[in-house]
Amino acid sequence: MKPAVRYATLALAVAATLGLSACRVEQPNPAASGATHQEETGGSAKGDFGPPQGEPVEAILTSPPNVPPPTGRTAPAKVIVTLDVIEKEMPISEGVTYTFWTFGGTVPGSFIRVRQGDTVEFHLRNMPDSKMPHNIDLHGVTGPGGGAASSFTAPGHVSRFSFKALNAGLYVYHCATAPVGMHIANGMYGLILVEPPEGLPKVDREYYVMQGDFYTTGKYREKGHQPFDMEKAIDENPTYVLFNGMEGSMTGDKALTANTGEKVRLYVGNGGPNLVSSFHVIGEIFDKVWYEGGTRFQENVQTTLIPAGGAAMMEFHMEVPGSYVLVDHSIFRAFNKGALAILKAEGKENKAIYSGKEVDAVYLGDQAAGTSRAPVAAAAAAHEAGTLTKDDQIAAGKVLFAGTCSTCHQPDGKGMEGVFPPLAGSDFIKANPKRVPEIILHGLVGPVKVNGKDYNSNMPPMSQLTDDEVANIATYVLNSWGNPGGQVSREDAAKARATKPANASDGH
Repeated sequence: MKPAVRYATLALAVAATLGLSACRVEQPNPAASGATHQEETGGSAKGDFGPPQGEPVEAILTSPPNVPPPTGRTAPAKVIVTLDVIEKEMPISEGVTYTFWTFGGTVPGSFIRVRQGDTVEFHLRNMPDSKMPHNIDLHGVTGPGGGAASSFTAPGHVSRFSFKALNAGLYVYHCATAPVGMHIANGMYGLILVEPPEGLPKVDREYYVMQGDFYTTGKYREKGHQPFDMEKAIDENPTYVLFNGMEGSMTGDKALTANTGEKVRLYVGNGGPNLVSSFHVIGEIFDKVWYEGGTRFQENVQTTLIPAGGAAMMEFHMEVPGSYVLVDHSIFRAFNKGALAILKAEGKENKAIYSGKEVDAVYLGDQAAGTSRAPVAAAAAAHEAGTLTKDDQIAAGKVLFAGTCSTCHQPDGKGMEGVFPPLAGSDFIKANPKRVPEIILHGLVGPVKVNGKDYNSNMPPMSQLTDDEVANIATYVLNSWGNPGGQVSREDAAKARATKPANASDGH
């Protein structure tokens, strides 16, 4: 090759190399960035670990908030699950009943725990006194309708089908009989845990919590039996948003418990039928969240979304004692629709981590740990029986005052000088006791003089309260702290609701 041609060829090769370098995209270096490759589980295609071994196993089913023990098995088994459909009237709030449709007699239904690779033989029994046919759709089933197509069961009948638990995870189950939304809204949902073959990491406590939205014809906490309201359900306007099917299901003496130094795991589902949950534990940070109930976990999470028909597992370590509040952080649902529970941790203080000073009584009101709403239910029952006394109303009003009024006016009724007027020994109340239910319902805005001192604040209306609640709070206020006494009836409250005074508040 001639020198000129050789040099030209070399120049072209260098230019081509430079051109390729300019166009090349730098690929990230996983090792440099700290990223690690996640091994795939293989999903359902790798979840069949062969035929069942040994004798069939009867599944241990538990009612919420309890969780069955780990399976403790190293090989797949045939697991027999027998679940009863029971339609029954139960409390949805103090003094309020609702006809629930249930799996196992509770809302949510019984917790089911099996192992990946197990063959599950499912027996669904619909009790003879049921009024409706039912079936079950388990999101952990691979097959038409998740089992719904094989489990339609008339009252007094039993259906049986089998499935292989191919995918590990935490799965919702629910009724899928038309109208599907109505069956779910009446409480027909629960959780099934399919453990991975190696099991889950050991923890000290496990609890079962499931959120649901409920639609009643009456208002929130309106006493008596409340039927289902289909229009509210279609409009996605729930009366109640609850954990484990009842307001206060995990508060007071029914609160979840733990000790400092322990690791707690929650299995949390959302039956819906409509709302997405923003699940949060006030005062704790989730060390791990297995989001959407799957295989991977995220760490150091404050609030996690749980879709309707979805679930999540979360773990956290208890460092300091106190009352930890489980809420849907769509926060009006917690404090005005019932989505609130308590985890009570006991143990030695650790001032290096948290200085203390608990104020549960003010922060949580009538849902504070140890607070009983029994007087509210007793007053409602006495009213229905025609035996309601002033003392009944005072006892109920005291509980309701704690959850509605005590933050501003204080538990002793003395208010906050220059900010919130006192109710104790109030000359403003004494001058016109009938204004008490009006102010509760419509609020009060503008300057007022109470016990010789000027106040000019804005009390928002509490129109969300029922007439019973207004009457009981007003009766409690009138008969406390040196006030003039008297009794306010449900009818008085209804009349006050219909009459809006000139100085009523439109809210803040």
